[in-house]
Amino acid sequence: MLFRTLMKAMKAQKMLPRISDTERQALKAGTVWIDGEFFGGNPDFARMMGHAYNRLPAEEQAFIDGPVEELCHLFDAYEVARTRRIPDSVMRFIKEQGFMGLLIPKAYGGLEFSTLGISTVLQKLSPYSSIVATVVTIANSLGAAELLKHYGTREQKDYYLPRLARGDEIPCFALTEPEAGSDAAAIQGRGTVFKGDDANLQIRLSFRKRYITLAPIATLISLACRLHDPDNLLGRGEDAGITVVMIRKDAPGLVIGDHHQPIGEPFYNGPIEGRDVVVPADNIIGGRDCAGQGWRMLMEQLAGGRAVSLPAGAVGGIKTVAAVTGAYSMVRRQFGIPIGMMEGVEDKVGKIAALTYLADAARIYSCSAIDGGEQPPVISAVLKAYTTELARELIADGMDVFSGAGVMQGPNNILGLAYSSAPVGITVEGANIMTRTLIAFGQGATRCHPYALKVVEAAEAGDVKAFRGNLLAWCGQFFAVGARSLARYLTRGRSAGSPVSGPTATYYRRLAWSASRFAMLTNLALLFMGGKLKARGRLSGRYADVLAWQVLATSALRRWEAEGRNEQDLALVSYACEHALAEIQSAFEGIYRNFDAPLVGAYLHTVGSSLLRLNPVGRGPRDRLSHQAARAIQQRGDPYRRLTADLVTPHEQAPGAGRLLRAWRLIEESAPAADKIKAAQKAGRLPRAPADTLAEPALQADIIDGAEAQCLRQALRARLEAIEVDQFTPEQFFGGREQERAASAGRRPGKRHAAG
Repeated sequence: MLFRTLMKAMKAQKMLPRISDTERQALKAGTVWIDGEFFGGNPDFARMMGHAYNRLPAEEQAFIDGPVEELCHLFDAYEVARTRRIPDSVMRFIKEQGFMGLLIPKAYGGLEFSTLGISTVLQKLSPYSSIVATVVTIANSLGAAELLKHYGTREQKDYYLPRLARGDEIPCFALTEPEAGSDAAAIQGRGTVFKGDDANLQIRLSFRKRYITLAPIATLISLACRLHDPDNLLGRGEDAGITVVMIRKDAPGLVIGDHHQPIGEPFYNGPIEGRDVVVPADNIIGGRDCAGQGWRMLMEQLAGGRAVSLPAGAVGGIKTVAAVTGAYSMVRRQFGIPIGMMEGVEDKVGKIAALTYLADAARIYSCSAIDGGEQPPVISAVLKAYTTELARELIADGMDVFSGAGVMQGPNNILGLAYSSAPVGITVEGANIMTRTLIAFGQGATRCHPYALKVVEAAEAGDVKAFRGNLLAWCGQFFAVGARSLARYLTRGRSAGSPVSGPTATYYRRLAWSASRFAMLTNLALLFMGGKLKARGRLSGRYADVLAWQVLATSALRRWEAEGRNEQDLALVSYACEHALAEIQSAFEGIYRNFDAPLVGAYLHTVGSSLLRLNPVGRGPRDRLSHQAARAIQQRGDPYRRLTADLVTPHEQAPGAGRLLRAWRLIEESAPAADKIKAAQKAGRLPRAPADTLAEPALQADIIDGAEAQCLRQALRARLEAIEVDQFTPEQFFGGREQERAASAGRRPGKRHAAG
């Protein structure tokens, strides 16, 4: 009787979150992975360090080193961005080499790559040309191929998958509408089931979609719509629910072909409209039995999919920033020294190096888990939101180092297009604001907590026995987590222990300490805010930050263990963990200051906040660590090669990165000769000047030999070329704009071309 009364009271007072049907499908999709460890408050790091951290199979690595590298040398990325057009020869190569079928099983003509393999292909392509990469990305992410692979009927698979693998069909996925963006369940696109003149079931579709990537060139649209069946012809009631239907480009009433103009690199993206478009009911992905199952399909595929394409592109961008920023900091000189030797610049370079290590670790760790059978929606949301945010932040840091060379546009600008394109990754597949506040913690607090969802489901079902058992277990966990958090606070995590010894042991202890506090605060949020937690986006965002940086730091530690605890990378993993712990500390402080609840809130605002600042879980990397991390990408050694693995290798004569990396190589090769000149300068044998400008007097004074003098001359020429920026004649500068205006004048805004 007591628990029945309590259950009714909690429901009446809205202490438990209400779960809609669409939310329930999202909560049921996928699996709980290491996120459950942190919500539980006592992560088993020994077990987590035993998780898979995969390497690519030889076949996939050969594809990345071969066809992917070859593809990037087939075209001029700047010219593609300028003209906004992918050459026909490039599209042919993409199709012939199997890029369109990376995820399609070999039985249907695809390459059937691992998740990590697909991620690595996209990581390499995306920073080189997001326009070309987008074609491959959409073909191998949420859309026709993936949905058909998992849910298609035998007939659908046999017909469409080989065509998609060959590139005979170019797919796009049409979900977003003017009134349905992050709230994708609010879609208004409507399909109505009816019986045609031939007695076969058909669907009449009317919709208006926007922001659809590849829409202007797509031949096969996977359309998400709300399906109505007024005569119950499918046997699922009048409102069948969200359904995914395939439409061919030539369908009468379909309006397709116009372009939006995305910021940065203008990849193919545009609107799609349909006015009384009629398709067979058998065009429902999965057949008629899958009518109304579209939302479930989307949630199940996004559960792991969010960790693949956008994080791959983001990490590729981050690695590119590391590859060129370290080099530029040693090639560009001011005040007689490389700018990378100045502490202000070095601080940016060190941050870029260490967070590149962390981001790539998270990519590989999560993809390895997906290849092992996990489909973790919360971790996928973390990967999507936080890698794209890191990309935006680190590209901006790289631009600061490049300074003037970063803001002058042209083929020699290495980071400019990536900088201007960064908002795209932030926005696609769920805007990061929503992903951070509603999924990473909003969904995670219910889904990944050991008891919360069980209590809610028991209350909804009126199951008093299950409600009592789970609520009592939750109470036990509440007090256990509180005691554990206090003990770890007093011992700075030492009471948690560490699965390893040595320099990284402190990070396991402090992450365990952080996890216990996170679990305690999650319990308080669920207890005092319950159903109102969804509306507390500022607070839930800070919770998400704690979860995300715990996951990212754990990924960095897993990488260090998987790669054999390489001492050369210790500064990188240490910086990454110190940075993550400082972010966690900042998020905790924000939670304490803004936790508005009777008594508990007052304590956290005052005494709790003081104790939190008195004994922080992290303060950030020290300057010495920043210096050591920077050196990883300021020298052409093994740490640099590991950090920049699987990026496109530019030809040394290519503008931008090619000539920069050539200059860096020649400067390093000429360093012994330069050191001899510097020693002679100290002895008063040569005047004060940059060493590479003194090749002739040094040669005449027998300080260096002829080969060394030639090496210095080459390095000087290369250095001066590498710091040049593009310049344009007035005709070139204004001509392009006038051509653009002439082209746009020939097609008035809003004009559309109907197919069929």
